[in-house]
Amino acid sequence: MTIRRHDPQTRMSRAVIHNGVAYLCGQVTGPEAREGDITAQTLSMLTRVESLLEEIGSDREHLLSATIYLADGEDFAAMNAVWDAWVPDGHAPARTCITAPMPARELKVEITLTAAIK
Repeated sequence: MTIRRHDPQTRMSRAVIHNGVAYLCGQVTGPEAREGDITAQTLSMLTRVESLLEEIGSDREHLLSATIYLADGEDFAAMNAVWDAWVPDGHAPARTCITAPMPARELKVEITLTAAIK
């Protein structure tokens, strides 16, 4: 059994890969969009997700599941507009979206994903 940890830190790894499945740590917006609205934060977050997927040998067409956390349920429609444009047609993962407190006041959205390695 091989477990590969991508960019391991003291508290977490950015991704853990086992049996061809990657488990990504929670992803949030980059610093450039921290004070932005839900659209800006979602775009930034998904750009970061896409970069991490590429680093580990996966992509948007290999997503298996996603859990999206929103600080405010009123942002659901705006977040979905960005999400729907980002996910390739025919490749939507199993998904859950919930409201939850964020670890920092300015954060509006966070996502955790699993993806198959290509």
